Amino acid sequence: MTHDHDLVLRPTQAQIDAALNPPAGRNGGDLVVETLAGLGATTVFGLPGQHALGMFDALRRSDLRYIGLRVENNAGFAADAYGRITGEAAPLLLSTGPGALTSLAALQEAAAASAPVLAISSQIPTAGLGGGRHGYLHELPDQAASFRGVVKSVHTVRTQSQIPSALEAAWKSALTAPHGPVWVEIPQDVLLAETSVPVVTGGDAFPEELPPRPELTAVAAHLLSHAERPAIIAGGGVVRADASGKLRQLAETLQAPVVATPGGKGAFPWTHPLSLQSWIEDRHTTDFLEDADVLLVVGSGLGELSSNYHTFKPRGRVIQIEADLGKLESNHPALGIHADARLALQALLETVTERTDPTASERVRAVLAKVADRIAAQELTLEQDVLASVRKALPADSPSFWDMTILAYWAWSAFDAKGPNHMHTAQGAGGLGYGFPAALGAAAADPARPVLAVSGDGGALYSIAELATARQYDLPVTWLIVDDGGYGILREYMTDAFGEATATELTRPDYVALAESFGVPGVRTTPETLEADLAKALSEPGPSVVVLPAVLRMFAPTHLTV
Repeated sequence: MTHDHDLVLRPTQAQIDAALNPPAGRNGGDLVVETLAGLGATTVFGLPGQHALGMFDALRRSDLRYIGLRVENNAGFAADAYGRITGEAAPLLLSTGPGALTSLAALQEAAAASAPVLAISSQIPTAGLGGGRHGYLHELPDQAASFRGVVKSVHTVRTQSQIPSALEAAWKSALTAPHGPVWVEIPQDVLLAETSVPVVTGGDAFPEELPPRPELTAVAAHLLSHAERPAIIAGGGVVRADASGKLRQLAETLQAPVVATPGGKGAFPWTHPLSLQSWIEDRHTTDFLEDADVLLVVGSGLGELSSNYHTFKPRGRVIQIEADLGKLESNHPALGIHADARLALQALLETVTERTDPTASERVRAVLAKVADRIAAQELTLEQDVLASVRKALPADSPSFWDMTILAYWAWSAFDAKGPNHMHTAQGAGGLGYGFPAALGAAAADPARPVLAVSGDGGALYSIAELATARQYDLPVTWLIVDDGGYGILREYMTDAFGEATATELTRPDYVALAESFGVPGVRTTPETLEADLAKALSEPGPSVVVLPAVLRMFAPTHLTV
């Protein structure tokens, strides 16, 4: 008796002949790019370095599109965004030692946000592996050790025949829920040596699914169907699983109000009668969620930002659906369901019974009114007007990428993303410099739509070199830089805590003149002209920079008074 998994497709005679007589002049780098193409990759990001030249030379003989950035960390952010937008594993080609290590902050963000990035680095020659002090250029005693605490999996290649299998295993790891970055390293001599390994013609690119356990979803469905005050927290896992439609169906069936976390922006329609929007950083919302007798948390670990800085103390029964096993019940006891959000929501839809609750939308309106009154009492008209201008100028189907800056912190709570997978921030790991290079990666993924990047002047200086990348590849990214002369949020934090700020003020360039020196159009705007200037920049082809000199303030937090 045979089983499906015992069947092996027999190669054709032409395939056998090709395998026996591979083209001359190929090296280990060709095996890398052939495997990537076989797995379905079309675009790679990176930065060349001496040990990695075998891979970059092989790109000449490949149909893969290469987007080269100026700093490895920025290349990592670009790959992160490409992975978020496409759902594909984005290859990131790096060199040994300093080049590899410079990508660590970007890989941490990809890990925190579950973005699929396939980082492929060179290594010192095989003879130097093992931790000895041989004195090779870029040598580290254990390069992979620097990445093990950051990425999902680490794969070290030692021979050319290992390259296709290692890359395939890493690809599947990156795309198995929860998505995330993975690390592959290949020694310089393995990349450079001529190879007799046959041309790689394909690969198994399908990751394993993560379905829920049926006994758990049966219990969850019973609890939700019989709840008096159910509520839902929608996290980034809903967006990554493309499960927004199923979330809406379930919320409407249960008449359960929904709030989105910063990572779950757009998971639920902003203006829906059951939408608490994303004011999760507000005590009124926190009180509402604490009062739920059954709280369904989908695709969120209820970390710091998603729990109003750990002041959230649920009183009812919590059901948590989470693909990352380490986040399951990590902050609150729950009926923990280890599963992909889409598959788990589908299972619930098949088993819950419909609820009627004529008060649900009224209770939502009451919470949002309290939030609006709280913000209105703080005289933050400038901040609200600036955010409203950005929303009006940005086309509804355009993605936006936000750095760690005050306007982004406003956007976490107050910005309508207009749909899932449209708004992305660096709130996972919280590093500076994400917005602009990430937007470049998104534009590479879909150049038909204009992309918005938002940075403060502090974050902008992390990635200013990528204006050259934007111009070189003519990517349709408009970069809004809010220039307040320093690290604005740190200035605010330090003034509140110590009475004055230290090390927060910055000497900065003329960003308009600097952009124009790269051949990128720039304009200096005002809060009153921002909407028109930003809309004009977004409507024109290629990259552009809009600079808004303004000192913005954050709304008062509610977690400090609990």
